[in-house]
Amino acid sequence: MPTTRRQFLSLAGGVTAAGMIPIVTLRPLHATPAMLNTAIRNVVGEAPIRTGRVKLDIPPLVENGNTVPVTVSVASPMTADDHVKSIHIFNEKNPQPNIGNFYLGPSSGRAQVATRIRLADTQKVVAIARLSDDTFWQVAADVVVTLAACTEEMN
Repeated sequence: MPTTRRQFLSLAGGVTAAGMIPIVTLRPLHATPAMLNTAIRNVVGEAPIRTGRVKLDIPPLVENGNTVPVTVSVASPMTADDHVKSIHIFNEKNPQPNIGNFYLGPSSGRAQVATRIRLADTQKVVAIARLSDDTFWQVAADVVVTLAACTEEMN
């Protein structure tokens, strides 16, 4: 039996309406230290992480967690033989523990990245650098946030 125009439009409208239903995914409002460790291990694997060579410039007290300035720099000559391959920034309590991944090379000039991040609560921020010899270096800082970000509710 052939489909009528009315049946076709009714079916097409139903499919369109079904496509407009938002898909809601549930996730924890705050990450846990275990989620932070998992996110770090996803980047570094089983490689050991050393402390030093990385400098994390972030205010220790933040009034508004919606826009927190962060600068990460690494002591490196940035030559073809000795340079920073990547810089990764993580946090402890945001819903997404991996804030950013920045990839560099010898032609980057200097091993430094600056950005603004959102922080959901008072927490630890970790910066990890991967060097050209495949070693990982880290630094961590505790940040006190008085007005939390990342607290919007989805309807």
